[in-house]
Amino acid sequence: MSDDSLQIFAEEAEDLLSLAEQALLNLDDLSDEGETLDGINDLFRTFHTIKGAAGLFGLDAIVDFTHVVESVLGKIREGLLKVDEPMVSLFLLSRDHLDNLVNHVFSGATELSAELKQTDETLLKSLNCYLQSAPITGEAETESEAAPDHTSSAGTITERDTPSVVSANWHISLRFGPNVFRNGMDPASFITYLHNIGDLLSVTLIDDAIPTWSEFDPESCYLGFEIVLIAPNADKETLEDVFEFVQDDCKISILPPNSRVDSYVRMIEELPEEDLRIGEILVACGALTEREKDDILNAQDKMKDDLTADGEAPKIEPLGQMAIDQQMVKPLVVDAAIERQNVVKVQRDASQQTIRVNALKLENLVNLVGELVIGSANSELNSRRLGDAELNVAMENLLRLVEEVRDTALGLRMVQIGETFNRYKRVVREASRDTGKDIELLISGAETELDKTLIEKIADPLMHLVRNAIDHGIESPAIRAERGKPVKGQVKLEAFHDSGSIIIQIVDDGGGLSKENILNKALEKGLIQEGQLLSDKEVYRLIFEAGFSTATSISNLSGRGVGMDVVRKNIESLRGQVELESVEGKGTTISIRLPLTLAIIDGFQVRVGESQYIVPLEMVEECLELNDSHQGSNTAGNYINLRGEILPFVHMREVFNAAERTMAEQEAKHRDNIVVVKFAGKKAGFVVDELLGEHQAVIKPLGKVFQNLKGISGTTILGSGEVALIIDAPEMLQRIETSSTQGKNSARVMH
Repeated sequence: MSDDSLQIFAEEAEDLLSLAEQALLNLDDLSDEGETLDGINDLFRTFHTIKGAAGLFGLDAIVDFTHVVESVLGKIREGLLKVDEPMVSLFLLSRDHLDNLVNHVFSGATELSAELKQTDETLLKSLNCYLQSAPITGEAETESEAAPDHTSSAGTITERDTPSVVSANWHISLRFGPNVFRNGMDPASFITYLHNIGDLLSVTLIDDAIPTWSEFDPESCYLGFEIVLIAPNADKETLEDVFEFVQDDCKISILPPNSRVDSYVRMIEELPEEDLRIGEILVACGALTEREKDDILNAQDKMKDDLTADGEAPKIEPLGQMAIDQQMVKPLVVDAAIERQNVVKVQRDASQQTIRVNALKLENLVNLVGELVIGSANSELNSRRLGDAELNVAMENLLRLVEEVRDTALGLRMVQIGETFNRYKRVVREASRDTGKDIELLISGAETELDKTLIEKIADPLMHLVRNAIDHGIESPAIRAERGKPVKGQVKLEAFHDSGSIIIQIVDDGGGLSKENILNKALEKGLIQEGQLLSDKEVYRLIFEAGFSTATSISNLSGRGVGMDVVRKNIESLRGQVELESVEGKGTTISIRLPLTLAIIDGFQVRVGESQYIVPLEMVEECLELNDSHQGSNTAGNYINLRGEILPFVHMREVFNAAERTMAEQEAKHRDNIVVVKFAGKKAGFVVDELLGEHQAVIKPLGKVFQNLKGISGTTILGSGEVALIIDAPEMLQRIETSSTQGKNSARVMH
């Protein structure tokens, strides 16, 4: 097997297993039996697709294990087993085991490890318990036990795969119409003619349509027959032709043997890549005849014309489901047809709209676009210096195109956060079971897009926060009942855009945090001094200190105080912020604010002293000149009256220890400019020497020596080749706010 083929299989299996996990988790929330059955059908098709793909590559361990999972799902579809919470848990463990098997194969290993073998045996034993406990409902199941067990290494469905009646015989269900005798037809002659096609194993008379003697009409036919026929070389159309002369005056259902079902499925898999409807696929493989298909379509048309008592058109079932209900075709054949249709559709859509790209190639593309942005800035600088009008016009067009290329390249890395949120459904489910709490996970803003790199790095911090909300946030059912709360607790994951950033919130309706407990713990650990006054935000910020925990007991989920400080550091390393709000007895909200991307941003370029800096453009509200009439001062620091609003500000010369102004600047009575910045509802002003305009900034990370530098989030290269620092606006705003509340200037970040 080539590495490329194995890579394709691994990627497809990963996508399918992800779909299977979501389908399994959704089963917990489905109360309607019809929706549950639809979910089971989706699961069956998903596992069957994995088995088929694994069979093509000769991965017998995956084929054998998936087959048993399919068998249990088949029993559920037949109504022989009922879905419950332990069964869903077992399926989830089976899904994890398949994931491990796929990774094992992808690693190049040929033999299963002892751990995998042990897991395989344990899960198979549990799955087989369900198969053995499924009730036997009649003769058909007895035949199933006696039927030979055949396995296909190519992954195609065989007799062992068929979760329905296993028989080598045709089954014909006849219900003659009342006018058969009047039309000169003899029902017995049709049954006798079947001897020319095969051997009649049994003929059962059905007489439940015979009325009472007072209503009996001797010229009317009330007979029905159930016929079992051995005809290995016959096809459905041949049997249908036997009853050609009475087709319009009777009901006929011809159910093929499972050997025929096997061939139907195989023929469906071998159909050409054509965009066919379900009915056309079933006819093409011989599972339905043209007459049967037309009968169903006519019935659907008639239903469209009929109205319910409310005057509305009735719900019309799909053709495949109607064929199953009328016993024209086995469910397994319809599933194969639907799967074939979906595969063709996905392949067509994929070929037209999507293409798989290696993540490293995408990363290289973004890096090259970043260099293109820097190069175009240099070209623009030189064109302005030359002062050629035509060159400047051409340069403007080039910059516009570069900006479009930049946005498109960054858009390639943007993915919806919903897929990450959905992972935590299982975390909540399993944690609820472990803690004995009834908790539901609500998801909002799943369509919000974020840089894929950020999503990958935020997954673990989110995992810890969700577990923390379950363990420490949500109370036990008994306590919630005492407090008059619903027994079922809620954890909500929400994402939305705000001021050029993305906000991710983890909200629970639990017991909230006790400020008194937090302060006592902080005093005990020496994090604060006795009598020190702290705002609510500063109190809750103590939660993120290393080793801080108010948990009274240690659990498997949390409580060791080794996580929240790591969460904060990981988020801040992504140029993000984390804040916590809580109301005791009501619940807790943790808000994570992240930039949309880590690669390229639109910035606003300013000069402070001899150096140039970049402020993220999405945070810049406005710019104005700072004059004496604007300024005021108090013990808390500098501020101006901005149209009736008190705006604190900080001199960036003082922050970055810039050199004093030259004599020429002082003689020219240089006026400072103030950049008004807004972030997370807070406003402040950065006083700078000169406003230089917008600039596309390619973010370069700080070196290890400067990683702990406050107030700076990165660097960028200007068109002139100089390096400019990118101001960490959120950090600066926080420092200005702290300076105002504490009555001292603590905004200095560099010495």
